[in-house]
Amino acid sequence: MLSVALRTLRTRWVTFTGSFVALALGVALLTVTGLALASSAAAPQRAPERFAAAPVVVKGPDTLRVPTPTGDREARLARPRPVPAAAVARLKELGRVVEDRSFAVRAEGGPADLVGHPWSTAAFAPYDLTAGRAPRTAGEVAVTGDWTRPGARLDTDRGTLRVVGTLTSRGFEHAVFFTDARAAHLRPVSHQLVVDAEPAAVREAVRDSAQVLTGDTRRLADADPDRDAEALTAMNALFGTAGGVTAFVSVFVVASTFAFAVAQRRREFALLRSAGASPGQIRRTVLAEALAVGALASATGCALGSHGAPLLAAWVVDEGLAPAWFTVGAATWPYHAAFWTGLLVALCGATAASWRAGRTGPTEALREASADSGTLPRGRLLCGTALLLTAAVTLALSLTGDPGDLLHRKTYVSRPMLLISAAALLSPLVLRPLVGLLAPLPGACALLVRENTAAGVRRTAALAAPVLVTVALAGSLLGATATLNGARAAETDERTTAAFVVTPAGGTGFDATTLRKLRAVPGTVVSPSFSTAVHVLEDGVALVRSEARAAAPGPLAATTRLPLSAGEVGGLDDDSIIVNEEWQRHRVGERVRVWLGDGTPRTLRIAAVMPTGTGGNGVYVTPRNAPGATVDRVDVALAAGAEPGAVATALRRALGAGNGQVLTRDQWIRDSRPGTNRTTRLGLLLVLGIALLYTGISVSNTMVMATSDRVRDLAALRLAGATRWQVLRLTGAEALAVVAAGALLGLLVAAVNLAGMGGALALLSAPATITLPWQALGMTTAACAVLAVASATVPAALALRRRPVELAGVRE
Repeated sequence: MLSVALRTLRTRWVTFTGSFVALALGVALLTVTGLALASSAAAPQRAPERFAAAPVVVKGPDTLRVPTPTGDREARLARPRPVPAAAVARLKELGRVVEDRSFAVRAEGGPADLVGHPWSTAAFAPYDLTAGRAPRTAGEVAVTGDWTRPGARLDTDRGTLRVVGTLTSRGFEHAVFFTDARAAHLRPVSHQLVVDAEPAAVREAVRDSAQVLTGDTRRLADADPDRDAEALTAMNALFGTAGGVTAFVSVFVVASTFAFAVAQRRREFALLRSAGASPGQIRRTVLAEALAVGALASATGCALGSHGAPLLAAWVVDEGLAPAWFTVGAATWPYHAAFWTGLLVALCGATAASWRAGRTGPTEALREASADSGTLPRGRLLCGTALLLTAAVTLALSLTGDPGDLLHRKTYVSRPMLLISAAALLSPLVLRPLVGLLAPLPGACALLVRENTAAGVRRTAALAAPVLVTVALAGSLLGATATLNGARAAETDERTTAAFVVTPAGGTGFDATTLRKLRAVPGTVVSPSFSTAVHVLEDGVALVRSEARAAAPGPLAATTRLPLSAGEVGGLDDDSIIVNEEWQRHRVGERVRVWLGDGTPRTLRIAAVMPTGTGGNGVYVTPRNAPGATVDRVDVALAAGAEPGAVATALRRALGAGNGQVLTRDQWIRDSRPGTNRTTRLGLLLVLGIALLYTGISVSNTMVMATSDRVRDLAALRLAGATRWQVLRLTGAEALAVVAAGALLGLLVAAVNLAGMGGALALLSAPATITLPWQALGMTTAACAVLAVASATVPAALALRRRPVELAGVRE
């Protein structure tokens, strides 16, 4: 049967082109993603940057360690503690001590990521002067790079500064160096320092009160030392999702192609059965065809992937998704994994079709009509029903057990696959009546569209399935992010009652003088708040971090409407905390042991409880329980009779130029509206791009196969009196009707998926308004329609160039 399979491939190459292209692209994508994952498996540690030439760096504690029965649990502190004063005094006895400080600087016309440091730390990078001199007075600075020059004046949020020197750029930051005294005034607290002494003596001096960094560990004193590992983790999630979707959609395309090919070749298999072939031999023939296509496509895909991987690596570096050093390595396992996955996908896609082919009886060779005799094979019905029940049961379990899980990205990306698979398998049951509803118009064309789609259910299902998958993915993924972002924005809108929100310049906080001026504005109730975090140990082994805000209870109640399910804001004091229902212990009056943002342990009474919501209902404490935090937001409510315009003017005057901005309530809500982060957005677009690409391949291949198989039907229409353009219009109308049916089914699947998220939001007491991405759905459907119509009419137009009498005699 192998020789029969190879001859079939040579004769029916059009039939298998779609499967070959889909598998080749799928294996190429799997190879590329596999090589990227292999290259990022172990991120090399960055060398020290700012302190590459520093002898010893002493850094205050920045890690919380909590002992548990199963070992210590660690978490990064929200507010690292400074080096204790007693330890600093002992270090000064050992040698020269230079305190380091870092703070954001905003300069008109300068880079957006300027950061200020004291001049004495410039030698530890080391930075070298290229022009000018070091700063000597409070109004002088030296800057890195060539974006300005000595003698220039800079308008900054730190006042007007004069550039007296420029330094070589080290590539990892845009630095502005102030005098040590000015830097200490702008950033009074120092969390790390450099000591010119022997490391052993330094360790003896600080003991366990601080970290002593030497050699490569000095990189831990740099800003965001784990950024490479975090970037690679996000990139791996993106590529892993893309690889999973590639395999998922590849199986659909291959299975659809082989199912339709088997349906077209019923009489061919019947002739083989009449000639003595057994059902097993027919099945092996189909599987041999799949194996041959899979082997060729997998080899081609591996070759394409080896050339595409370096291009992908360069792209992710250019887009900032990966560190600058990232390149593709020489791993070989991705090629093996991709090749054998391609073969497995080909065989899985052809297995069901091979069993259907084996059930072909010899009498099928005597049939003249090509209409489908059944609507849905039993195996497909059972698989579709099982997937549908699985999707329903898992959704019900999530809603009753942990509805918050449905809001996580990994869940709303993977869960829709179950329902999409079920809908695609069961689609033949509803396609016939659905197409009838879409083409209810009177006339010969509408009648033929209805009857042709009803007579060719497998052809209709093969065309509608990829459209359904793409539309459902677009609606489910983009709709989930839009629904979630809308719920979060609605929460912010409901929570904010302040008339104005005052925010500081980027990366900074308000000093005591500015806060005093803001509080002095007449006709206002001012509520300064701090961002911090608290940790709690749950089940005795899990150290859980919760984002928190610190504010005085009276002003907080006047400017914010917290969605409380128990207790009241007025019950908050220095001995209590407001938590949400996600906490293991969340009954008013209970006492819970927590660790504050700087690691200080406290046992606090629960004063009030908020619902879980979308996850933004964090924790509230008083300022006393947020040590080391600076005010980063001021909510302002209007007193009775206060005029908003006058209050806004007074607030801006009190704030001063360059120190921040005064936003109205509506402006604050608009500016703080959550959005999808860049990595997630690129991941979703990549997934949808892959789905749309495969849909294009499947639709084009199915329509070309169907049109070439219907040449005699088109000739019969021409002989019955239809013009060439009428036949082409009929072909295009059939394609549009099937695409519309697939799009409607995909829209229904997306709506059901989003309804599950809406139910989860409602159970979490969050605003639940389902948002469908109509623009993306319309563009996706339009792209599928254009591909389907073009793939149907172009082969038909080429065939219709011959005389109808000649077409009627074309051999199958």
